[in-house]
Amino acid sequence: MAPLAAIVVFVVLWELLVQANGWPDYVMASPSDLPPAYARYWDLFLVMGWQTLWRTVVGLVLAVVVGVALGMIMGFSRLMRDALYPLLVGFNAIPKATVVPIVALMFVGAHDFNTILIAFMISFFPIAVSISIGLSTLEPEYRDILRALGASQSTIFWKIALPKTLPEFFGAMKVAVTLAFIGTNLMEIVSPHGRGLGALFDSGKTNSDYPLMFAVLIALAVLGILLYYVVVALEKIFAGWAERTPT
Repeated sequence: MAPLAAIVVFVVLWELLVQANGWPDYVMASPSDLPPAYARYWDLFLVMGWQTLWRTVVGLVLAVVVGVALGMIMGFSRLMRDALYPLLVGFNAIPKATVVPIVALMFVGAHDFNTILIAFMISFFPIAVSISIGLSTLEPEYRDILRALGASQSTIFWKIALPKTLPEFFGAMKVAVTLAFIGTNLMEIVSPHGRGLGALFDSGKTNSDYPLMFAVLIALAVLGILLYYVVVALEKIFAGWAERTPT
């Protein structure tokens, strides 16, 4: 109930702020302005919301695959960690809004591919770093004991290294979920192709339809929250043992 209560309080404060300042809807839309926008464009929200969601999920899945692979390489090899970290940090420091036009020009017409690529590019970094840190900080005593007992490197990874990195992995996933949505909408807005909630937001901006613009923002927030709680559910299943209950 705590998250729902927090959302209700936020909505009430938002409405009171707009009403107290007397802002018209072309300056700041209030929560009461949003239901008419959803009712008017509900079919577009369904279609474009799905377009944004599935491309974000695909980009996030690719980020997990590549991020885990890079994290394993850097976590098990100090040489590769020293070599790859500067490249990853430098790449992540480049504003992705400047990369979007380049990608759009390189792959003209491949709208789905472009959007998935940006979602992947903006979200794989925290996953790679978290896996790398988790593996590189594995206590050497565990490895020595298991090797003395005849365990192979793969056994050490599956039995000790992988479970140890799961809390860091899911923590990074919670960050990557929001970053993936940012990447998806950057491409949808900067490179307009009439698909996704970003295109619907851009349409509202072009027509000065501020309630529609705010309705799109809230829809994006709802999708992000839903995907976040999917990650939370997976965390409870696979890494619930790491959760500490306060006494």
